Amino acid sequence: MDTTLRDGEQTSGVSFTPREKKDIARLLLKELNVDRIEIASARVSDGEFDSVKNISKWAEQNGYLNRLEVLGFVDGEESLRWIHSAGCRVMNLLCKGSLKHLTDQLRKTPEQHIHDISKKIEKAEHMGIAVNVYLEDWSNGMRFSPEYVYQMADALSQMPIMRIMLPDTLGILNPENTYAFCKDMIQRYPSVKFDFHSHNDYGLATANVFAAVKAGVRGLHTTINGLGERAGNVPLSSTVAILHDQLKMRTSICEEKINRVSKMVESYSGIHIAPNSPIVGDSVFTQCAGIHADGDNKNNLYCNELEPERFGRLREYALGKTSGKANIRKNLEALGIGLDEEAMRKVTERIIELGDKKELVTQEDLPYIISDVMHYDTVENKIKLLNYSLSLVQGLKPVASLKIEIDGKEYEDAATGDGQYDAFVRALRKVYKSLGRPFPMLTNYAVSIPPGGRTDALVQTIITWRLDGVEFRTRGLDADQMEAAIQATLKMMNKL
Repeated sequence: MDTTLRDGEQTSGVSFTPREKKDIARLLLKELNVDRIEIASARVSDGEFDSVKNISKWAEQNGYLNRLEVLGFVDGEESLRWIHSAGCRVMNLLCKGSLKHLTDQLRKTPEQHIHDISKKIEKAEHMGIAVNVYLEDWSNGMRFSPEYVYQMADALSQMPIMRIMLPDTLGILNPENTYAFCKDMIQRYPSVKFDFHSHNDYGLATANVFAAVKAGVRGLHTTINGLGERAGNVPLSSTVAILHDQLKMRTSICEEKINRVSKMVESYSGIHIAPNSPIVGDSVFTQCAGIHADGDNKNNLYCNELEPERFGRLREYALGKTSGKANIRKNLEALGIGLDEEAMRKVTERIIELGDKKELVTQEDLPYIISDVMHYDTVENKIKLLNYSLSLVQGLKPVASLKIEIDGKEYEDAATGDGQYDAFVRALRKVYKSLGRPFPMLTNYAVSIPPGGRTDALVQTIITWRLDGVEFRTRGLDADQMEAAIQATLKMMNKL
């Protein structure tokens, strides 16, 4: 069960719009093929109600309604009415899984709590709503009040519920006690279906999932990119990888869609994925050391079961000061360029020199580096920016004027925009429109500088473009942010 739209939205600063929630739900169910998704908490807001109603309507039309779940509470009929009115038919009832939570928060006895739960489930059954039960703070319950946990499970196992869900609410478990606690529950209640809900406060969420499955648990809760309260939940991507590779288990998940869904959630949430995040990080399928690229040439010595193609990605070979000839040769092969040994030596030296300056060298830069080093043009720039002027005056819209050469002919134009770069692109679009040429849509614009906040730092601008359904990126590098963006734009035009 993926809970990105409920527990994931409890990440600080994350609030999906109704449209975004529906997009994510559709991707999770239709493309990733997740078994179940938890899409909201009942009674949060009017906006949340409308969002859930929108998702449930789509799900019903497409045969996914029984795979939607909503968190509900022991609150009489309020949660049930909310869930039913929103069009959903499965409630995940939040109950207390530790004696401390019960006595300090609810101030009730176990018998009173069980009675209230029983009445809630009776009402749910009458309304046609199926029920799963969360034992909140179950991990601390097993540590400090196991008899209370057994009392709860004894009662719940006699009620008409589908699953008992075992959350490590505060992320305090390790693989050893996760295995012991899960094994204990499974042996005591062999007819009950259990889910394990892991939090990552100690960085052990994935390891704890591994232990829970080894103990016999068959239901797991995940989020995309590990979103969630505090340090987050276990990521779906890592969970799927360890299930398939380490535990030789089967799931319904479509691995090759994982990266796409991950990037969309990153965009919608505003929470960036660390470059070294397993499976979905930008760097995890990139070899930096030259010896690794050399080993890959010799029977894939530095590859493991996590082949990037499984997840809709490609293996890359970084270019920088640790690059050897093997790294460079791999990138040249991808571009269809061949060099003799002397040329390779010169290009390698130049890339190492750039790497020492902390400049990012990309595959797209290689032809230009070769041209610079070898004193001949391996790339024919059919489009050249001859002149440009950008003006920014308080109270007026920015203006860009430019002169550009395309196939030996010069063109001039000017435009205003919401910013200097916007004005520059608008002027380019006018030139392209007059020539009847297509101009791609800019879909993402990312700027980065080395850490430290120096004002003279190099600025890297990475722009993502889309044309005719094809997405590609170009990069610019300069001490001036605008110049870096213009370089990236010029690379795009020549690439087209």
